[in-house]
Amino acid sequence: MSEANDPNAQGFSTRAIHAGQRPDPTTGAVMTPVYLTSTYVQEAPGVHKGYEYSRTHNPTRNALQDNIASLEGGRHGLAFGSGLAATHAVFSMLSAGDRVIVGHDVYGGTYRLLDQVMTRQGLRFDVVDTTDLAALDAALETPAQVVWFETPTNPLLHVSDVAAVCSRAKAAGAIAVVDNTFATPYLQTPLALGADIVVHSMTKYLGGHSDVVGGICVTDDDDLAGRLAFLQNAIGAIIGPMDSFLVMRGTKTLAVRMERHCDNAEAIAAWLNDHARVRKVFYPGLEEHPGHEIAKGQMRRFGGMISFDVDADLETAIRLASETKLFALAESLGGVESLLDHPASMTHGAVPRDERVKNGFTDGLLRLSVGLEDLDDLVADLEQAFDKAFA
Repeated sequence: MSEANDPNAQGFSTRAIHAGQRPDPTTGAVMTPVYLTSTYVQEAPGVHKGYEYSRTHNPTRNALQDNIASLEGGRHGLAFGSGLAATHAVFSMLSAGDRVIVGHDVYGGTYRLLDQVMTRQGLRFDVVDTTDLAALDAALETPAQVVWFETPTNPLLHVSDVAAVCSRAKAAGAIAVVDNTFATPYLQTPLALGADIVVHSMTKYLGGHSDVVGGICVTDDDDLAGRLAFLQNAIGAIIGPMDSFLVMRGTKTLAVRMERHCDNAEAIAAWLNDHARVRKVFYPGLEEHPGHEIAKGQMRRFGGMISFDVDADLETAIRLASETKLFALAESLGGVESLLDHPASMTHGAVPRDERVKNGFTDGLLRLSVGLEDLDDLVADLEQAFDKAFA
């Protein structure tokens, strides 16, 4: 691992601001230029400066890839046009008949991709609770090529022991893949805990401003990096140079933003936990959360995402979701502004209801992406929404 990608060589914020980026040698510009070009001149056929065509390589995208790889402590980053494009690249490494073990609480788009697209191409998948290591061991008795899981999960904030799950996957001959979107590399670095690949929707916390869509795979494995790079070029689902620039702008403030996200979320989770109209709060920072101790051991802090189950029927939960003013009713997460989501009808509508309910995911579940606004204003907004919904 080069010093530039060594997570111990420099502090996180220093790498967030500088890794993968150098002043432009032509002008001295501090910010990485946006290389809006599709092709590059060659001195002679096959003789060039490392760039032939922007689907394959682009200097702005390369800087982004190196930047995120450094933050995750990996040597290789492969950036895509969306988080699902990055996810699809991982599954595209597999062949018909291969089997994926997927965590029982994952982003609805991941489930949809497996259930409605990849199965048509011959992949098989089984949903397993990766917080239950005995259940994982049982599932791995049947050969699998990939174990894919999130921690904390979307939307129930379950916490899996990354090191334990990855070691079991590797022992069974499977690739361990962690979707680290909720935690970000500021809070958690799965490669250091044994993961083979880390995936992000860069749309979320890495971009941080709800103005860009992108995804990335990071690995320390040369062979996996080569396979993913081939697919990145062959399938072509790349992120563009302007979007690459916007994500790099976001990563520069990732550390300070995550601290404020966590400050606000910890306070709001405690407030919700004491609320008479809330049946249950899902937040790993609460001591009663079943994954609290594991999260303490593998995360810097507990993140900016909270889910809670309203002690009411579906109509009341939807009314509550519609009454907030600062918490915008919208899909996605991880921006500076606070968002509220009703997963059953929005982000996770592709997950069958019986599958959701079996896993404790009710119609009354609401998910908060807690932003950077003043805490008192966010609490006041939730208070007035509860008052109106239960009037």
